[in-house]
Amino acid sequence: MSVSSPDPTGALSTTGTQMPTSSTSSTSSLGGNQFLQLMMDQLQNQDPLSPDDPTQYLSELAQFSSLEEEMNVASSSQNDANQTASSEALALVGKNVTYTDANGPGQTGTVSSVQFTSSGPTLTIGSESGIALSNVTEAS
Repeated sequence: MSVSSPDPTGALSTTGTQMPTSSTSSTSSLGGNQFLQLMMDQLQNQDPLSPDDPTQYLSELAQFSSLEEEMNVASSSQNDANQTASSEALALVGKNVTYTDANGPGQTGTVSSVQFTSSGPTLTIGSESGIALSNVTEAS
């Protein structure tokens, strides 16, 4: 049976077989295709006189599927939260709000526009722009 060992880049390789590395990914996480490739390499390189327990592979595959599903749910939840924040920000356009900024709490003004940034929507209130939605304490 071949022994797997990490190479300097963090990818696993088996004796006599080099694993392909992805140049497009900067993370060290194992993707679905790499997981299946690693699993197939393990199956191909096992000793036929003392095979590994096949239930171990099925267990690993089930765990991977479960993790992938949890990641999909987390991504979906994040998308829902972003859409909700965007809707809330747009609903404030034209409203008089009280907010906290660098000058302290209790600033008031009318929301004139919404900007969508990578960190979420920000508001322009009066002449002050870049006010985070979480800084708004009251709307009327």
